[in-house]
Amino acid sequence: MLSCDSKRFWEGFWQISDPKIWIASTIPMAVGAAVAYSHLGSFSWYWFLVGVVAIYLLEIGKNAINEYIDFLSGVDRFVTPDKRTPFSGGKKTIIDGKLTLKENLLIGAVTITAGSLLGLYVVFHREFAVLWIGLAGVFFALFYSLPPFKFAYRGVGEAIVGFNFGPLITTGAYLVQTHTISTEVIAVSLPLGFIIANVLWINQYPDYEADLKGGKMNGVVRLGKEKGVVVFAALFGLAYLVLLILALVSGNFLWLLPFISLPLAVRAVKVARRHFDNIPRLIEANAKTIQVYQLTGLTLIAAALLPLLLE
Repeated sequence: MLSCDSKRFWEGFWQISDPKIWIASTIPMAVGAAVAYSHLGSFSWYWFLVGVVAIYLLEIGKNAINEYIDFLSGVDRFVTPDKRTPFSGGKKTIIDGKLTLKENLLIGAVTITAGSLLGLYVVFHREFAVLWIGLAGVFFALFYSLPPFKFAYRGVGEAIVGFNFGPLITTGAYLVQTHTISTEVIAVSLPLGFIIANVLWINQYPDYEADLKGGKMNGVVRLGKEKGVVVFAALFGLAYLVLLILALVSGNFLWLLPFISLPLAVRAVKVARRHFDNIPRLIEANAKTIQVYQLTGLTLIAAALLPLLLE
């Protein structure tokens, strides 16, 4: 039977791991793998699952380090009860008394090391070129919050999240399967990158005052809530524009399937425009943006695989 302290730690570990958001990394992995299968006609479940575990470990490590830094800077402590939502305020492991600062740092070090070792296993036993993608992933996981770069505090965190969960993971999953990278998989990865960046963008609204007070100068803090809605709309627009160009250039109009999420995106923008300063009403925009990301991922997988079924 677990002691009270062990139970607290493992509950905290589960909370910082936050499996419900692993969908953010699972989707680009699945899309990259689906495009690879459509090009190659074969698929290795083993190497796909090794990659999935490695990415999950890096994601947990990034969460833990970010929690550590955000508590020290004060941004998590400065979030008032009326601004706390399921989509903001960090993982709350320190605020809730589930993990200490040192435990978050330890979890970050252990999981990033474990994820890196799994990545090296892929490099030396499957595809050496994955090394460069892996190095970029580890670098951004470490320095998303840590000094000297502190990307999330300097207005480039959204771009890094978009790059990591768009082109980096998607092309990495494709490369592991095919040993090469195609123009098509890069194009397919871009809408995912724009939309996941938008998930982070809209999730920063409830934390606006706390981030400003703690010196976390992300994009929303720099622009302000009202102007930030313009970027929110533009990121959706870029995602759908890339899909339209991809369909026209490739002649495969199945790449337009993600447009079924367009009404959700339009609704999210309308809500954000009307309620950017009303957090309880804004939550609908947070939820709709996540739904757009999920639906886009699923329809991209379908667009990649349907031609094989129709042959």
